[in-house]
Amino acid sequence: MRKILVIGAGKSASFLIKYLLNKSTEENLHIIVGDINIQNARQLIDNHENGQAINLDIFSSHSRQDAIENADIVVSMLPARYHIEVARDCISYGKHMVTASYVSKEMEELDKAAKNKGLVFMNEVGVDPGIDHMSAMKVIDQIRSKGGKMILFESFTGGLVAPESDTNLWNYKFTWNPRNVVLAGQGSAAKFLQEGTYKYIPYNRLFRRTEFLEIDGYGRFEAYANRDSLKYQDAYGLENVKTLYRGTMRRVGFSRAWNIFVQLGMTADDYTIEDSENMSYRDFINAFLPYSPTDSVELKFRHALKIDQDDIVWDKLEELDLFSKTKMVELKEATPAQILQKILMDSWTLQDDDKDMIVMYHKFGYQLNDKKYQIDSTMVAKGDDRTYTAMSKTVGLPVAIATMAILNEKITTPGVQIPIHKEVYEPILTELEDFDIKFTEKEVPYLGYNPLNV
Repeated sequence: MRKILVIGAGKSASFLIKYLLNKSTEENLHIIVGDINIQNARQLIDNHENGQAINLDIFSSHSRQDAIENADIVVSMLPARYHIEVARDCISYGKHMVTASYVSKEMEELDKAAKNKGLVFMNEVGVDPGIDHMSAMKVIDQIRSKGGKMILFESFTGGLVAPESDTNLWNYKFTWNPRNVVLAGQGSAAKFLQEGTYKYIPYNRLFRRTEFLEIDGYGRFEAYANRDSLKYQDAYGLENVKTLYRGTMRRVGFSRAWNIFVQLGMTADDYTIEDSENMSYRDFINAFLPYSPTDSVELKFRHALKIDQDDIVWDKLEELDLFSKTKMVELKEATPAQILQKILMDSWTLQDDDKDMIVMYHKFGYQLNDKKYQIDSTMVAKGDDRTYTAMSKTVGLPVAIATMAILNEKITTPGVQIPIHKEVYEPILTELEDFDIKFTEKEVPYLGYNPLNV
């Protein structure tokens, strides 16, 4: 049997493993799922005759290398920073590799070695990055095939809670790694192009500079800028485009409320709080506020952030039990971001029957025969429950489909790559439609970034 090694059995692996197991008999596959917590792997294998759960410690070279040497192809569902160790072993043992993560500098440096050995190292083939690349390049290639010149590209993706499970004032629940949500946007300023001008938004302003979007049947959303929208300018062939903007979607009002945490310093992850394990949530909030012998924590908070007591933002903050005297942090030497994450997980964790959804929105502006046109492309995918989420579906299924295409030699171009070429994106997008992951495209009047310019 052909052996597929999946390393990591976390939140995004459920649909991936289910797909491969469903294909295992007809495709003669043996699916080996390795995780440091073997129970996670066993749960997703669910006693399938063609599945095997193994204990795999990524930091143990013996454990890692034995598993990789024994496989025909390796899928790494680990946190992005750990892919490189897997990748180096794949080079050593001559194994193809698939990940859903952004290509790191270290991964890029393996390109020559992968090509020399004829190995496909497919990266960024999840949802964002992944489905966003593939769906965008499909339309961009179609526009170019009829002689059109791209002048605008905007792309937005959000992992959100489905309307039927939307039960809090933030209109949000965690659908992937909560830590990444808390730390979103930190680091260098967001950079992008608008109407031919380079724009920058530092972290302290990121959540107050939002775009607004409308999706048929789902209403209004907002989006804040991704850190580097220019990263794919060369890969997509958009060197001469006037507007290039990529962002993360939330329901309207989320960013304004989230900005309170940013301004107060509660998302910081570069220092620890003394005696954090003995703090109440109220103590944690008070640690960021001025001392007063008379004013309450609530009053100091509202005064410092200029929040009226009848402001919906205040209701959102109170909903999180931020000012509770009885709920305890119970985390030793924790950073503010770690404590905030714990507080949010009380309210934003998906319940067993909750459904999440992935929303994606592309805008394509192009010029053809001296006239400007625009195509809007949208996709909404819903999950089944807390295990088989839309996030898991949209990350795991393209990874699984790409893995099978490489194994069956339908994708053969070697090297470290992302799915922007027709031989890769066309069959994956076609098969994703069978799982109700499909885009609706419509021609609309060209508005550009600024409708007043038209």
